[in-house]
Amino acid sequence: MRTLAASDDPYEAIYGYSRAIRVGDHVHVSGTSAQPPFIEGCDSYTQAKNALAIIEKSLEDVGANLAAVVRTVAYVTDIADIPLVARAHLEAFEKIRPASTIVEVSALDHPARTVEIEAYAICLSPEAEIT
Repeated sequence: MRTLAASDDPYEAIYGYSRAIRVGDHVHVSGTSAQPPFIEGCDSYTQAKNALAIIEKSLEDVGANLAAVVRTVAYVTDIADIPLVARAHLEAFEKIRPASTIVEVSALDHPARTVEIEAYAICLSPEAEIT
């Protein structure tokens, strides 16, 4: 069974994709970036926090949560912003510690966007604990 989640991003309808999709125990969250008002004049920490909040809601929409995340990928437009993105990531995943990659890209879909984050989750049984 496929469960889809949508957000307010207009590109989902234009491009034909879902914010998140769950198939069985696996959840894939599309590349997620900050949404207004968290773009113009906002640093990469603020943008990453907003993107992670959108990811968290998308996970919840398909019956998962941040604790189920096993991998993230962050794309930044300036490698010097890694500490800002890392701080937001640590705040969201300090006890979860998913596998993660961060890479620099030349641009994102809006000139003021500085970070985009993907997430992959595997939904564990309710008895599963983070150790």
